[in-house]
Amino acid sequence: MTKLLGFVVLLFSLMACGKSPLPKVEIESSMGNIIVELDTVHAPVTAGNFLKLVDQAVYLNARFYRVVRPDNQPQSPVKIEVVQGGLQDDVQIARYPAIQHETTAQTGIKHRDGVISMARNEPGTASTEFFICLGDQPELDFGGKRNPDGQGFAAFGKVLEGMDVLRQIQLLEDDEQYLNEPVVIYNLRRIR
Repeated sequence: MTKLLGFVVLLFSLMACGKSPLPKVEIESSMGNIIVELDTVHAPVTAGNFLKLVDQAVYLNARFYRVVRPDNQPQSPVKIEVVQGGLQDDVQIARYPAIQHETTAQTGIKHRDGVISMARNEPGTASTEFFICLGDQPELDFGGKRNPDGQGFAAFGKVLEGMDVLRQIQLLEDDEQYLNEPVVIYNLRRIR
């Protein structure tokens, strides 16, 4: 109990100083930089995995390769707006273990404008691929209708700077959601 009380006091003192105890990552891309804050408190598995990949330089020369807008998903009855990034190559992705699925019902982190989340197929298959919401996307939350299993996607942080960069990426030319010329992600690095 004493350790918990000490942690709470530390947390509040950091917040009072204007410092967030949550880690920040800079996404350095060919179209500009994006800074995200990762919620390791509410989404420890997902945010922790992402940080591990960042620290291992897994995203060195990755890419933003998929954009989803209302106009490029004509067959989907549930429209969303996101920009997706990561390794894109299934062989490379398979080298990294999948993680436990943390639903928005568990974490409380909803898919709102600027939220970063993990892409997946079935629950528990996310590993390296991520996306960032453009506008609020409640159909990606637990119980949402974008994925038939109703489990939603694992949100784990939010953009602090660079939404303008993401909006520019979203407008690039695509072929069935995949960018004709992917945007290079030079690196992801922790901001200390």
